[in-house]
Amino acid sequence: MSDIFQTIGNMLPSVLMIVAPILIAATGGMICERAGVVNIALEGLMSIGAFTAAAAQVLLEAATPLSIPIALLLAAFMGGLFSLIHAFASISLRADQVISGTGINLLATGVTVFCSQILFQQERTKPFRMGMMPGPGGIYPTAWIALVILGLAWFLLYKRPWGLRLRAAGEHPQALASAGVKVVRIRYIAVLISGLLAGLAGACLVLTQTIQYTSTTINGKGFIALAALSFGRWLPLGILGSSLLFGASSALAVYIVNITALKFLPPEFFNLLPYLITLVTLVLFSGKDYAPRASGQSYEPGKG
Repeated sequence: MSDIFQTIGNMLPSVLMIVAPILIAATGGMICERAGVVNIALEGLMSIGAFTAAAAQVLLEAATPLSIPIALLLAAFMGGLFSLIHAFASISLRADQVISGTGINLLATGVTVFCSQILFQQERTKPFRMGMMPGPGGIYPTAWIALVILGLAWFLLYKRPWGLRLRAAGEHPQALASAGVKVVRIRYIAVLISGLLAGLAGACLVLTQTIQYTSTTINGKGFIALAALSFGRWLPLGILGSSLLFGASSALAVYIVNITALKFLPPEFFNLLPYLITLVTLVLFSGKDYAPRASGQSYEPGKG
């Protein structure tokens, strides 16, 4: 038993490192869906953010000690910029939100590879020399960033009038409009926040877990964030718990060799576990009515 507790203690920094980008992206997805817009594009927006951060770090790390903060800000900005495509298509044009998000995921793959070819003459960024460094206890600052973002999201959603309006936009948009609130503006802001956080999540991932961006860097983390959102029932504490579950299962794939009691299981099982949990989550919650009532539905002014 002692080796189990020792391994759990050793893997905690890795768990938090893996959890941080998932939690940040899931928080953005929660805000977006609470306003009534499904954001399947989290995967692509994380890719945009990861590429931006990696490219910025490669180009700026020798020029300024502030390269990492700049990379994080640029990644968030680009994620927000690309999210406006989804907002325009799904809110202004009232296109199918799933198709719009899927289109951005496909667009992100092409854009990041194309920009890599332009900047680095290859289908990936060049490796950067130094990413984000861990703090006390081996814990990366991204873990604290994720917790602060989640706390702010909870405060805005449940303690401020704006949060009440945002939640109403995802539950009863027509009733909200009848009270004189501009539903379209609230939904645009929610999608923009979701994009900013997804871009930041991609940056946090690439600056802590890899040394360059490739087309497989995100590798489904955006979809895992969506699963964490569903598994957490669109609630801040819920997505925190589900993100920890996904992060722990991913970290176990690395630390399994140190747990004697689990050595009979191949490491590939734990690599598969986050995606298996995602599928189980979709099955368990596919018929549940936990999602906001108007989530995925286009808002048409004047419609009763």
